Amino acid sequence: MTQTPQFPEPERAGVVADAPRGNWVDTIAPGWSRPYLRLSRADRPIGTWLLWLPCLWAVALAAASQGGFTWHDLWLVISSGIGAFLMRGAGCTWNDFTDRAFDAAVARTKSRPLPSGQVTPRQALVWMAVQAALAALILFSYTWLAIGLGMASLALVAVYPFAKRFTWWPQVFLGLAFNWGALLMWAAQDGTIPPAALALYAAGIVWTLFYDTIYAHQDTEDDALIGVKSTARLFADQSPRWLAGFLVGAVALLVLAVTFALLDRPSPFPLIVALLGVMAFGWHLFGQLRQLDITDPDNCLRLFRSNRDAGLRVALFLAASTTL
Repeated sequence: MTQTPQFPEPERAGVVADAPRGNWVDTIAPGWSRPYLRLSRADRPIGTWLLWLPCLWAVALAAASQGGFTWHDLWLVISSGIGAFLMRGAGCTWNDFTDRAFDAAVARTKSRPLPSGQVTPRQALVWMAVQAALAALILFSYTWLAIGLGMASLALVAVYPFAKRFTWWPQVFLGLAFNWGALLMWAAQDGTIPPAALALYAAGIVWTLFYDTIYAHQDTEDDALIGVKSTARLFADQSPRWLAGFLVGAVALLVLAVTFALLDRPSPFPLIVALLGVMAFGWHLFGQLRQLDITDPDNCLRLFRSNRDAGLRVALFLAASTTL
């Protein structure tokens, strides 16, 4: 039987049910700003990490393929982090606006700002526009190719909230949107999209299928009642087998990406270090599989959040490879 996760009391405290207890939004942010920050998921930073990490992968691997970091790369690292925070916030605001009726019917999401009445739909749309405009200021500091890719990503962001209504694979649409930064930041780094960038993007998409299927297992019962589709519902008890396949696919594509980028370097050490990072990533995902209990929402949420550490392993080893 599915266990009920132990959440705070959102109706009384005004917090979002699945936000980490004692997060900075609920404790130190000004009271007037809290509903908007909650709408942007600022109280749950894991989404920003998962959007930023493919950007870090791309900057580090592109730099390693060219012999090392430059000051321009440092700007790309910092600016992509700020952009990830802003665009994740804008995307979540749009997602909550389109899903406000569904969210009101799901125990985990009914405490979000829109279904709980902390903000109005109009206020949400204005807030979304503000965040997107600030992100655009950063985007326009990049190459023309990167700017074009950034504009194109808006179509993916717009479509994603509706995917769960017409396909059992909405996680694919999330992966397309969340890993777009791998293409955008490679283009911002050297103005091209080589095969290594495409392989890196594909690896991120398969990784998203892995972690977001785990995440979706929190809501399978409610999703079935309201007619929302997901890979978690599609795979059901076979999810561990599918996740094992996604693990192998993500690792294989990462190996392909670093090989494309680093095989022709004068020294073999950058490639070796990068491959060690991919191995560490795969081992972390394997550990998640061993601990997974799809009937326990708390377990699923904890493992989902741990993917920040999985992605950081790749980013740190790729950064180390640039020094060799």
